[in-house]
Amino acid sequence: MADATLVVTGADFLLSMVETRWAKRNGSRMESKAQLELEKIEQQVAKLQSLAGQSEETARQIEQLNQRLDALRSQVTGKLTAWQRTELARHPQRPYTLDYVERVFSDWSEIHGDRGFADDPAIVCGMARLQGEEVMVIGHQKARDTKQKVYRNFGMPNPEGYRKALRAMKIAEKFGRPILTFVDTPGAYPGLGAEERGQAEAIARNLREMARLRVPIITTITGEGGSGGALAIAVGDRVLMMENSVYSVISPEGCASIMWRDATKKELAAEALHITAKDLDEMQCIDGIVPEPEGGAHTDHEAAAALLSASLQENLAKLKAVPIAELLASRYNKFRQIAQFFRAE
Repeated sequence: MADATLVVTGADFLLSMVETRWAKRNGSRMESKAQLELEKIEQQVAKLQSLAGQSEETARQIEQLNQRLDALRSQVTGKLTAWQRTELARHPQRPYTLDYVERVFSDWSEIHGDRGFADDPAIVCGMARLQGEEVMVIGHQKARDTKQKVYRNFGMPNPEGYRKALRAMKIAEKFGRPILTFVDTPGAYPGLGAEERGQAEAIARNLREMARLRVPIITTITGEGGSGGALAIAVGDRVLMMENSVYSVISPEGCASIMWRDATKKELAAEALHITAKDLDEMQCIDGIVPEPEGGAHTDHEAAAALLSASLQENLAKLKAVPIAELLASRYNKFRQIAQFFRAE
């Protein structure tokens, strides 16, 4: 019990320091540091909550710490820059496609292989049910430990991954199942073998075929939406973005390296690219933003999944009411007219 009291006191002291510095905040570096320190304090509090035999006073102090953490986290995340949202989109504890499959869908039955070369673990496909509605789920899959990261190729698909995705989409069209895709990739794998097996052709074919699939398609950017590797499964009737996800033709580091020959200018590049959900919603490049729990989806997978599920159900109900011919015409026009700008002299 004495140990628990000591840890509570230590966490309270650390939190007080963060609150004081945040009150005197000075730019994005302070915000990034506050996020890291909040995560450390949250880990301490989580360990405390797991201890058995706590006194009422200790439990009360833990509850007070949680309330202060929630309030400060809300202030910090409300001021995030484009680069900081990029870091959140890449957070190693952020939920991935299979995390959402486990929490949002039922009767998951995975589909493997492209019937041509191999099975690419960087993309997962499968039939499932969303609140009883039969759907096809397709998404990029990252990993958290080194062994799984290598197995999943860090979420960067090879051509066979995109061909597997297209095979699954054709199955969905045959049986009249709506398609739900989840995008979270830094980009398509740029290796020599991928290029030899037709990476560009596989992506281009997916773009063409998705534009004319005769079933509703909803795409959600759950983390990183990187270049053509993301777009290859993102031609949808509705394109949604999680609140702290990013969607861009190039990574901020890559943009900075090209524009300024200096990757350290990634923060400037992130702002210039307008890659956040808010930016893209204002430019009408996407159809909606899915809110996340305070602090980001990585703080509460269950809450993030519940918010995503509600958004998917709402959008799917609307799309199902639209005749197929009208749906196809709307999808075509959507991508023909996307991001049109006129510069006034």
